[in-house]
Amino acid sequence: MSLLPYALARPFLFGLDAETAHELTLHTLARAQGTPLEWAYCNGRVDDPIELAGLTFPNRVGLAAGLDKNARCIDGLGAMGFGFVEVGTVTPKAQPGNPKPRMFRLPQANALINRLGFNNDGLDAFIANVQRSSLRASGRKNSMLLGLNIGKNASTPIERATDDYVTCLDGVYPHADYVTVNISSPNTKNLRTLQGDEALDGLLGALAARSEALAQQYQKRVPLFVKIAPDLDEAQVAVIAAALQRHGMDGVVATNTTLERGAVQGLPHAEEAGGLSGAPVFEASNRVIGQLRAALGKKFPIIGVGGILSAQDALGKIRAGADVVQIYTGLIYKGPELVRQAALSIKKSL
Repeated sequence: MSLLPYALARPFLFGLDAETAHELTLHTLARAQGTPLEWAYCNGRVDDPIELAGLTFPNRVGLAAGLDKNARCIDGLGAMGFGFVEVGTVTPKAQPGNPKPRMFRLPQANALINRLGFNNDGLDAFIANVQRSSLRASGRKNSMLLGLNIGKNASTPIERATDDYVTCLDGVYPHADYVTVNISSPNTKNLRTLQGDEALDGLLGALAARSEALAQQYQKRVPLFVKIAPDLDEAQVAVIAAALQRHGMDGVVATNTTLERGAVQGLPHAEEAGGLSGAPVFEASNRVIGQLRAALGKKFPIIGVGGILSAQDALGKIRAGADVVQIYTGLIYKGPELVRQAALSIKKSL
C-alpha cells in the first residue's frame, strides 16, 4: 500500500495550473520509478486474471492513454497496481500540440477539458522509452500488460492518415502487448471523420494487412484495438461494430472524451474547446459500450473507459458490457488508491 495518502498531495497539485501539475507528476514518477521512493505511491496488484484477445490481463483495471504520452513512466504507473497500462498517443514525428493553456479542471463536476492535440516527442523517442522500462527489459511473464496507442500527425492530410498509422504500427509492434488505433481524439482536425464508413474501411483494411505481415516478421501476433468516441449515435456505432468484425480487429476501446457540454453548462471553463473527460462522460460511454456489446456479441473484447471515479463506477462499466476498464481523470481526482479499490470491487462482485 502507498505510504503517502493522495489526499495530502492533491491540494498542492490542484493549486498549480493543470498542465503544470500534470508535467510535475510525470517528472516525479519518472525519477522515482525503480527507487525506494516508489513506495510513496505503490499499491499491491490485485490478482484477478482474465483472458482477452489472446492475452492474460492480471486484473481488469488499466490506465487509459493520454496520461503518459511519451512512455516515460511505464514502471512508475505499473507500481500503482494496474493490470495494464496504455501509453501514447504517439505520432510518427514529434509535435508540440495545440497552444497553451490547453488543460482545464472542472472540480465541481469531477471533470477535465483538454485540447492537448497529440503533443509528443515522436515515434523514435517513444520506442526508446518503452525499451528502457524494466517491464520490457526484463521480459517478465504474467506481469502488467502494455498497450501502445498510435495516431497521426496534425500536419498530415487526413487523406494520408493511413500512412501515419502504418508507420506507427511498424514501430511499436514488436514492443506492444496490444496496439490501440486512436481515431477519436477531438483535438486533431478531422480525425473523427476516420470513424465514418468508407474512411474506416480503408484504414482498418490497411492496418489489418500490415498486422498480418508484421506477425509473420516477428513470429508473434499483437492484438489491434480501435478507440472510438462517445459522441456517436446507434447507427454510427453499428457501422463501426461491423467494420471491426469485417477487418478482424481484436477489440475496441470505448470511449474517448466528449464534445458535449450539457452536464457542465455554466461551470468555469465549461466552454473551453477540447474533449471533456471525467464524471460527465460516464453515461455516454456506458451507452456506447452497451450498443457495442449488443452489436458485437458476448465474446468480442471491449475496454470500457470514461468517468470512473469510484469502485462502483468501475463495476458499472463492467455491467454495461465492458470486459476490462481504464481510468485517467479518476486517477487525477481520486489518486492511486482508486486502482486497487476498483480492482477489488470487480473481483469480489464477479
